[in-house]
Amino acid sequence: MGVFRDMEMPLAAVLFDMERIGFKVDRDSIYKYGLVLDTYAADLETRIFTYSGKPFNINSPKQLGEILFETLMLPTDKKTKTGYSTSAEVLEKLKKYHPIIEDILEYRQVTKLKSTYVDGLKKVIGTDSRIHSHFNQTDTRTGRLSSTEPNLQNIPVRTELGAQMRRFFRAQEGWTLVDADYSQIELRVLAHIADDANMQAAFNSGEDIHTNTAAQVFDLPPLFVTPDMRRKAKAVNFGIVYGIGAFSLAQDIGVSVAEADQYIKNYLRTFSGVQKYMEDIVNYGKEKGYVQTLYGRRRYLPELSASNKNIQNFGKRVAMNTPLQGTAADIIKIAMIRVYDRLAKEERKSRLILQIHDELIVECPTAQAETVAKLLEEEMERVVSLSVPLTAEAHWGRNWLEAKG
Repeated sequence: MGVFRDMEMPLAAVLFDMERIGFKVDRDSIYKYGLVLDTYAADLETRIFTYSGKPFNINSPKQLGEILFETLMLPTDKKTKTGYSTSAEVLEKLKKYHPIIEDILEYRQVTKLKSTYVDGLKKVIGTDSRIHSHFNQTDTRTGRLSSTEPNLQNIPVRTELGAQMRRFFRAQEGWTLVDADYSQIELRVLAHIADDANMQAAFNSGEDIHTNTAAQVFDLPPLFVTPDMRRKAKAVNFGIVYGIGAFSLAQDIGVSVAEADQYIKNYLRTFSGVQKYMEDIVNYGKEKGYVQTLYGRRRYLPELSASNKNIQNFGKRVAMNTPLQGTAADIIKIAMIRVYDRLAKEERKSRLILQIHDELIVECPTAQAETVAKLLEEEMERVVSLSVPLTAEAHWGRNWLEAKG
């Protein structure tokens, strides 16, 4: 399959239709939600000022630094010429010292949600009550699609407040949203490309990959794996192919650097195919000057031959990750083309309206929801035959939040 001829060119027609159709939103509900967020932000502000003993500009790093480190005397590194750091990373470390920190972090989330998403979305709702995002095929180095004006791939989901934004994206009257996403597609691609027997066995047996990894790394039967062990294994699973080091992993999962280093060593000992892949792909990149996806999409990496070690290490991380993220991106693009073509062939009114990396959303007449869900799963799973199953799961509902299942 040629990336340009067989993938990107047919996809252009799909994206044209997606942009033309757009995604229906409830303008009034977004406006009301903005008022709720304003009230919540005001309540947080009052609490923060009670803790600080006086009002100040919470959004000013300088004023916030003075309150935290001079008024409240919280522990800090030395003050620099530009003042104290009040980054999210710094604040996370201070949570245990004072309740004001939790409220400041929450205040930042709420005000960003209001300004970026509530106010931002209200500006781009069309006269047809739909948002018509732009999809860019050539904006990312790995081949992933990006979405702009507005970025619908970036609607928050990690917090309860953010996830509520999805309630305002709805199907038109008498229609339903069907949402299908791949299960752990990049890890499945890794199991295939790295040809790792242990990882393939876990996926082929239908086990939960993170529980399986935890059992291997901690040398325990799966039944003895705790939720905390699974969480740590998940962080290693997703971090390893980004070249995560012990220091970063330690910060991510809240353990010592020595402990994180041991997790990584145990992981690479268990999944030796992954370790070999990481070494081989970096060497391939150095020799050829590029790495590529299973479909031949290339990313050139001059960074690998840089004299600066930091740039070189960045090149190594990119070399390891690009074939995985890029192949996953290629797979979902092919799935989009096939879903689009099959919906047209079967003369359904249903239409593909959004892609969010490993997730597709179709708007269809409610009576067709179950049929369309099955169609999505079938086409997504049939794209490519890997050494492990490629699985997709679809759900449906009146709005995006419901359809996530």
